[in-house]
Amino acid sequence: MDKLHKEALQVTKEIVVKFIEVGRVSPANLGEVFPAIYTKILHTISGGCEAAPPSGQSDASDEDRARS
Repeated sequence: MDKLHKEALQVTKEIVVKFIEVGRVSPANLGEVFPAIYTKILHTISGGCEAAPPSGQSDASDEDRARS
């Protein structure tokens, strides 16, 4: 397992533990939730998903496009 997969697995574990603590995930549905979270995290940290600016804010490129 390469470093990227190990990091994704660690982050997924931490998120799932938090979800269990707050009651959003139960041990009964862990089998369907864990792979979905892991896949999304792996996709995100491998560069497959660009972060969106916080709501209410736009990035400079959007403002530049609006001016032209």
